[in-house]
Amino acid sequence: MKSVLFSLLLALPSFSNEWTPIFDGESLKGWTNGAGKAVEEGGWTAKDGVLSLDGKGGSIYSEKEYGDFEFRFEWKISKAGNSGVKYRVTKYGKQLLGPEYQVLDDADHPDGKNGGIRQTASLYDLLPADPEAKSLKPVGEWNTSVIIAKGNHLQHFLNGKKVIDITVGSDQWKEVHAKSKFKKQADFATNPKGRLMLQDHSDPVSYRKLAIKELP
Repeated sequence: MKSVLFSLLLALPSFSNEWTPIFDGESLKGWTNGAGKAVEEGGWTAKDGVLSLDGKGGSIYSEKEYGDFEFRFEWKISKAGNSGVKYRVTKYGKQLLGPEYQVLDDADHPDGKNGGIRQTASLYDLLPADPEAKSLKPVGEWNTSVIIAKGNHLQHFLNGKKVIDITVGSDQWKEVHAKSKFKKQADFATNPKGRLMLQDHSDPVSYRKLAIKELP
């Protein structure tokens, strides 16, 4: 099963030999808890190429840290559900923080009513996804997302369209950071590398086809 899944992932037209799957389709190998310890199946389950959170399983983190990269994944959220993908996650005091690609049922989760900065594909609590480019599938259907981090340049894509484009440290960044929940972390998102994180927000969510290409 594992070898078949890897072959299918690497055979996708948009992928190259530089792409590395970071979910083997049948286990939580390569993922840890926040303390870096192996995660046993429980709240998170791996089956038929899908990584799902059905109960309370805690957020999970990639074993490896990534600096400059392109990360592709597919996801579907439950009704009124909330999750997210954080990247370049590192410690800020006792907290593990990083920029977040928001995953949400925009229509029925309360965060969806807090404006674009809390909705799907946003740079969470900082910058809303471009409403003219954003095309979101209905709850229960698979969405395709891409995160590109190159130096201080961050981009989010949703279903083939770029919806976030911002440079950490720019005037735009300083403006949105000053209004965000991360304003007390003056150096937020300035670290050059960190782990990936799939968020447990106590709602069912599923991910699949997680693959990453490290950029030179």
